[in-house]
Parts: sequence; C-alpha cells; structure tokens
Amino acid sequence: MKMFYGTSSSGRISEALKGLTSPKLLIMTSPADCFEENVAELEKAFPGVPSIGCIAMGYENRVEEKGATVTAFTEGVTCAAGALEDVSKTPAKCIGRLQDDLNRIKPGNDNTAIIDFCAGNDAGVMSTLEFLLRKYKLQLMGATGDAGKVSANGRVYEDGMAYAVIRNDTGRVKAYKENIYTPVEGVRLLASKTDRSRYYIGELNGRSSKQVYMELTGCTESAIENQTFTNPLGKMIGEDICIVSIKGVEGSGITCYRQVNDSDILTLLEMNDPMEIAQNTVDAIKRDFNRVSGIFSVNCAFRYLLLQERGELNDYLGRIASLGTSCGLVGYGEHYNGQFVNQTMTCVVFE
Repeated sequence: MKMFYGTSSSGRISEALKGLTSPKLLIMTSPADCFEENVAELEKAFPGVPSIGCIAMGYENRVEEKGATVTAFTEGVTCAAGALEDVSKTPAKCIGRLQDDLNRIKPGNDNTAIIDFCAGNDAGVMSTLEFLLRKYKLQLMGATGDAGKVSANGRVYEDGMAYAVIRNDTGRVKAYKENIYTPVEGVRLLASKTDRSRYYIGELNGRSSKQVYMELTGCTESAIENQTFTNPLGKMIGEDICIVSIKGVEGSGITCYRQVNDSDILTLLEMNDPMEIAQNTVDAIKRDFNRVSGIFSVNCAFRYLLLQERGELNDYLGRIASLGTSCGLVGYGEHYNGQFVNQTMTCVVFE
C-alpha cells in the first residue's frame, strides 16, 4: 500500500495535486471559504475516483493551518466512497449505500477500514454503524469537520457523513486511540438533569455541575473553558474511558462537546506527559506490525492547541511519522470503532 500527500498554502487544491497520478482514493482538507470550489476541482482533476473531504487543517510532519491538503491512496488498495444524508434526524436513512459498498469491496479478515467525516450528530451516526462494524469486522476512525459541511465524490453535504471504505490488499489494518489523560483517583460523578440535545450537564452527584467542577479543579468560573485542556471529564464505558471536553458554562451547569446522559458515570481526568504517551503508541504499533505502509490520523483541535502551546507539536507528529508515511487532520471530535470521543488522537494503520 502506498500513500501520497500534497499541500497548498494558498488553499487551492489544484496545487496540492501536483505530482499525483492514478489515485485509488482521495481525502481532502480545505479552508471554509473555498471548500465548494475545491470539491469541484478535485472531481474535475480525477473524475470518478472515490473521494471524501471536510473543512479542517491537514498535516504530515507539520500542520497546514490555512491551506488545503490531499492524501491519496495510490497502490495496493480497493476503495469506495459515499455519504449518508440527513444524519441529524435519520442517520440510518441511507445506510444501504454503505452496505452496498461493503458488499462490493468484500472485506476480508482484519484488512478493511472506514475513514469518515461527519457534519453533525456524531454519536447517532456511530451508533448506526456499530452493526456493520461487527458484521464485517471493520476498523473505523474519523472526525467531525468544521462548518457543518463534508464532501463525497464531488458533492457537498451539509447534514451528512462522508465515508471511505479502504481494503488493504497487501496486509492488515488496525485502528488505535491515544488518550493522554488518566482518571483522578477516587472521583466518581453521577450525571443528572442532562439535556442530550445541547450536550448539557445540570448536576453531578446531585449538585450544580459547574460548582462541582470548580471545586474539583480549583478553577474559577471564567477559567472553566481553558481548564478542560488539563482536566476534561471522562465517561466510563466498561473498562474504557471516553474523554468529554467541556465547552462552557450555562447557568449552574456546563455544556460539553460530547453527549452525556442521566445516570452516566463520569470521572475527572488529569493530563500525563504527551510525549511519553506518544512513545507508548509508537511502541504498541511496532508490536502489532513488523512493517507499516501508512498511517492516517485525526488529532483533536484541543490536542493541537495544547501541543502547540507546549512547543511539542512537530515533535509529536514526527514520532508518529517515524513508523512510516503518516498524515491526517485536526478534527473537532474523533471517531474510533463506533465511539465518539473528544481530546483524542485516533488513527488507522496499514500494514
């Protein structure tokens, strides 16, 4: 399997495509102000080639903050792309499209992955896909794009999920999730008075969620939004922890970037050394794969800001790239094998 990465600091996707020939799949990131234009240009340059795109910042060994990027799979893969529509209300409405593509791709044993970009209702979309992930033994990773738009095969969708199905014809695939946070010992929080529609938590352990969070972290109300970089909440799912980023304060409660329901068990998380965690990820991939052909990843916007502030962003990207060709994008929510998470890195590794 081979990957190509191209970038354009001007934001024109045509510049990012220079040197690319015979792609099997195209994945685009673009600035918002020229997204539609770039979607059309991509389809014009390679008509009929499966493609997906979103509004985001792409990266290889550095982040292209204002430009456009393209990641192309060029050899050793069989691919399809498409979109689910009206995902905010009926995420299962067009699921037959994805199932048809899977039947056509014919996934084998541990060799097929889905990369997806979502324009909203990520949790609902992930729940909808769980059956197919189990049935076909698929790996999945993806992201929430910006501005409520995604693209697939030359068309823009404003309430959709764009997906790419990739069968690695030369080996296995595996998705990974990297979490730089661990639970604070002894903190167990029962959520109540939640509002799923606006990702609101009214109370934790029967008290104002805002007040409980301030007491646990020692921060002031005005500092809550920034405190989530150091101390996000964590939702317990069996032995796993899904990070829940805090968006802001609303009355006596807090709003989040991920849905929390009544009776969910939460904990407070604290940050570990990101570079140490990155090395653990590299070591885990090395244990699983003797040879890596490529890696496609998503880093949360909060992780991007945190690593940039710490001066570790390029070092982090370089550590992951030490395994092989590595590229991806900065997302606003991350997907991992049916889970919707925050402040996380997810990736799919191709043997």
